[in-house]
Amino acid sequence: MTNLEVRPQEQVCLTGPAPSAVELIEPRDVPLGGPRAMTVRRTLPSKKRSLIGPFCFADHYGPDDISVSGGMDVPPHPHTGLQTVTWLFEGQVLHQDALGSVQTVRPGQLNLMTAGNGICHSEEGTLRRFPTQGRLHGVQLWTALPDADRAGERAFEHVADVPTFEVDGAEVRVFMGTLGGVTSPARAYSPLVAAQIDIPAGASVRLPVERSFEHGVLLDAGELVVAGTVVPEAWLAYLAPGSDEILLEAGAAPVRAVLMGGAPFTEQVLMWWNFVTRTHEEVVQARAQWQAAIAGEPEGVARFGEVTGYDGAPLPAPELPQVRLKPRTR
Repeated sequence: MTNLEVRPQEQVCLTGPAPSAVELIEPRDVPLGGPRAMTVRRTLPSKKRSLIGPFCFADHYGPDDISVSGGMDVPPHPHTGLQTVTWLFEGQVLHQDALGSVQTVRPGQLNLMTAGNGICHSEEGTLRRFPTQGRLHGVQLWTALPDADRAGERAFEHVADVPTFEVDGAEVRVFMGTLGGVTSPARAYSPLVAAQIDIPAGASVRLPVERSFEHGVLLDAGELVVAGTVVPEAWLAYLAPGSDEILLEAGAAPVRAVLMGGAPFTEQVLMWWNFVTRTHEEVVQARAQWQAAIAGEPEGVARFGEVTGYDGAPLPAPELPQVRLKPRTR
């Protein structure tokens, strides 16, 4: 998924201490573009917090009736220095990328794209692609790649069957990293975890976690209390490192939530549009080379490649601000 904000803000992402046991992050609505835009709820990055482990971006969408919203129709667009993590609760999305990957992702499956130095892809969850599809509902996360890997080769993988386990009556599907003694086969470049957690109404779950990780719990549906704090629907609850378990308590309705986390990411990360970089100069170069790729110029195509199966033009980059991209205070 792309960031389609017309004036994307540069974000220098740093971890920091939480002011209390649970820090609540409110989502903001962001349209994905077009007159019948699908709206997503974005909790990362936020003014309050930019990173949870290596996770630097979290979009949560649906359930949307795509006959009304138009669904997800994101033209070819670039990425650098990150992984895109696509996880659905309902519906289907077709992914196509510069490697030639053509892969539909469905609920309970993972699409994972590693940008490395550069890649482009498109994402479609529309009636044109899926005429019988009714609703679209899911999350997309990004992870920042560490310095040792962020300029590496691009890659794509699809995991059709992720490992699961049960704890205190809850079902946990681990789509990245290790949790509860099971490990996802998806590649990861930093110590991290991501999982869907389904909790029956009224249940209390003591979820075992890695003590050195910081964690976020995104509530998709239901009534949830995390470590004694009520979490509103679609909000993200942040927990600092230092605990061997997280107490999750469901109210009168069953809960579906997404856990994300990892070792605190200590490298400075500058985010602008779809680029995860370290410096202003890297952003300027990436933008120029993407515009060159759109024009068919060899240097740009060499870096980002082309998507050949999308019916439409690639997405141009926004204009850069008239000031140097620099760290923001938190």
